[in-house]
Amino acid sequence: MKDILNRLINHEKMTKAEAKNVLVNISKGAYNNSQIASFLTVYMMRSISVEELAGFREALLELCLPIDFTAYNTIDLCGTGGDGKDTFNISTLASFVTAGADVKVAKHGNYGVSSSCGSSNVLEYLGVSFTNKKDVLEKAIEQAGICFLHAPLFHPAMKNVAPIRKELGVKTFFNMLGPMVNPSFPKNQIVGVFNLELARMYSYLYQSTDKNYAILYDLAGYDEISLTHSCKVMTNTEDKIFSPKELELNSIQQQDIYGGKTVEESAKIFVKILNGKGTEAQNNVVCANAGLAIATANKYTHKEGFEKAKEALLGGKAFQSFKKLQELSNEQV
Repeated sequence: MKDILNRLINHEKMTKAEAKNVLVNISKGAYNNSQIASFLTVYMMRSISVEELAGFREALLELCLPIDFTAYNTIDLCGTGGDGKDTFNISTLASFVTAGADVKVAKHGNYGVSSSCGSSNVLEYLGVSFTNKKDVLEKAIEQAGICFLHAPLFHPAMKNVAPIRKELGVKTFFNMLGPMVNPSFPKNQIVGVFNLELARMYSYLYQSTDKNYAILYDLAGYDEISLTHSCKVMTNTEDKIFSPKELELNSIQQQDIYGGKTVEESAKIFVKILNGKGTEAQNNVVCANAGLAIATANKYTHKEGFEKAKEALLGGKAFQSFKKLQELSNEQV
């Protein structure tokens, strides 16, 4: 590690094979905490290369506990986090709306590191327990339309990194990796990223896969469609700039989509919106993201997906998906 750190500090870049090897060694406990923290810190001070990101991704996918949901043609909606915008849990809510619109969802998520409330935080607070048992997760997909894959249960190799990330409390390259290492390898995916450079890297890496995907970078800096500004959207068929006007919506204000400062506050907002009692701005931003997921999985237009998302949210189907997941979760405890 000393040699690697010296090279990185001198602004040299690793090859894909070297990057992969470092993560494998981290998983084996080959480095001490100070070395790992220093390694993470380098990437807070300089950009990661495509080769390095590809090597890290390959390592995590090889080291994960894979789970096969190909029979369900699932989609994942997952952002990198780390945008520093303190929104409510938009992608998690959009996942339940997508499930309520009859698109099967395999949602990958974790506790918040650079934010107060990640998807795992809010779902755990609301009584959803986590598992990596395939039969339980398949039952959730079949009956609730959605299962939740809590990252630490599928990436045991990263147990040496988790406490260091928590202590650092800022985004690291693991934020960049999260959406790319769903252990169920879904064929459909909506990925939100926190800067345009990362969006381009994701697009480059995803072009070599067989996924139906949409990579999002909101021009106001969000890792999802915010409706405050236009949004860069890169798919396997086109690159475009999305405007709220495409969905016949007006732009909203940043304060319209703020989240809570605590997990409890975030959970209250979450349940209120899922009950169909959110503000118009909250409902629209959730449905704009869910609508793109529905469109991606079904080859609809975004507008058609958005309308189906609104039906699922305001008609109560999204809440039913959540309640069913909660119920099934309690059964397995």
